[in-house]
Amino acid sequence: MTCVIGLTGSIASGKSTVSLMFDEFNIPVIDADKIARQVVEPDEPAYKEIVETFGEDMLRKDRTIDRKKLGEVVFANKEKLNKLNAIVHPAIRKRMIEKRDAYIKAGEKCVVLDIPLLFENKLQHLVDRTVLVYVDESVQLERLMKRDHFTEIEAKQRINSQLSLKEKAKLADVIIDNNGSKHESFVQLERLLKEWGII
Repeated sequence: MTCVIGLTGSIASGKSTVSLMFDEFNIPVIDADKIARQVVEPDEPAYKEIVETFGEDMLRKDRTIDRKKLGEVVFANKEKLNKLNAIVHPAIRKRMIEKRDAYIKAGEKCVVLDIPLLFENKLQHLVDRTVLVYVDESVQLERLMKRDHFTEIEAKQRINSQLSLKEKAKLADVIIDNNGSKHESFVQLERLLKEWGII
């Protein structure tokens, strides 16, 4: 039986850092953010729908979607964010399920679905267990401002567009505390995988 782990976090919680650690154990990761970029490439149905909904001024000169510009529009307007999500999320889900099922069919012992909005979109049914990468709110805000050069207002807008980490902690099966060093997070992950009999 393949164990399907749902890995989640919030913006600037360090989920991507933990996601990369599965590599050390030869566990495949299906990354929702990577798939999100693929499904909005020209030629994809979601791309055409985004252009129809938000207009051609969301495109760069090379006709690809200007993600920063689109982000500025949707993160300032809940209704527009919901519209974008209604286009993109089903396309991402479909592709993730196809990839997950291919790994299960290939007999992998474990596969990770890296989904930032796992709880927001109620996708727990796609996985067997959920792991949350957690940081304190002050750490999250500081990391996001530093990483993306956001003002405090811009950073808070992005953080508030997701369920709070405290709320997610109530829903997760296991929490990896990422307030410390990368090594400390790695040790927690290794211990967890041993407990679950994956490694």
